[in-house]
Parts: sequence; C-alpha cells; structure tokens
Amino acid sequence: MIATLQCTVIDCPDPLHLAAFYGELTGGAVNRPDRQWAVDESWATVHTPQGQVLAFQRATDFHPPRWPDPEHPQQFHLDFTVPDLAAAHTEVLAIGARVLDHAGTTRGWNVYADPAGHPFCLVGHGSPATA
Repeated sequence: MIATLQCTVIDCPDPLHLAAFYGELTGGAVNRPDRQWAVDESWATVHTPQGQVLAFQRATDFHPPRWPDPEHPQQFHLDFTVPDLAAAHTEVLAIGARVLDHAGTTRGWNVYADPAGHPFCLVGHGSPATA
C-alpha cells in the first residue's frame, strides 16, 4: 500500500454553498475544524457521519458536467495521505502516474494524473490539503 484515501474533492464555483448542500444531504458537518484541511473561500469540507470527507474546491472557470456528454465530463479528484511524500512520489511514478504539479515537500502536496489522465493528489501526513 502506497497511500490512504483522504477525501474526494469536487470542483465548483462556490465551495461553501456546495458544502452546505452536501452537509444537508448527508447530515455532515461543514468546515469542521480539522488539522488536515485549511478551509477558506476557495476550499470547504463536509465530514460525513460515516467518516468520509468531501471537499469542495473553487474552479474559477467552472463548466458544469452534462452527464453523459463527454464534452462536459464529471469533475473531481482524489486526495491520498502518504507517510513520506518523496517516497510516495517515486512509487506512484513507478506504477504509471504522471506529474502534473510537483513542489516536492515544500508545499506538502503534489498533483499527478492517473494512467487515464484523471488528477489526484498525494498529501504528506500532517499537511493541510489545499490542492
């Protein structure tokens, strides 16, 4: 095992508004204090009663999906917690990931694409996720 799924991140035009919607839908807590996430006007979270975390990230040029229209695909990415960001970087490249945004350990997280091109983040254990 290289990583542990941390949360699912959904792009949107208004993170707090969408977090409030999903908080109501799931009975979850919106922007509950948590050392893993730094919430602000660009990032909001919902901690569900079952333990899953949904995160909402502002996308300034957001175009909503039109399912099942492939011209307007679904938009989300996964965040994975890793104990050692540098080691995990090497491991995910070895299994087929491609670097999209790599700041090493200075920022605490890096962005990759899976073999099909979907973005995902590796977040160093203890680093706030703000990808």
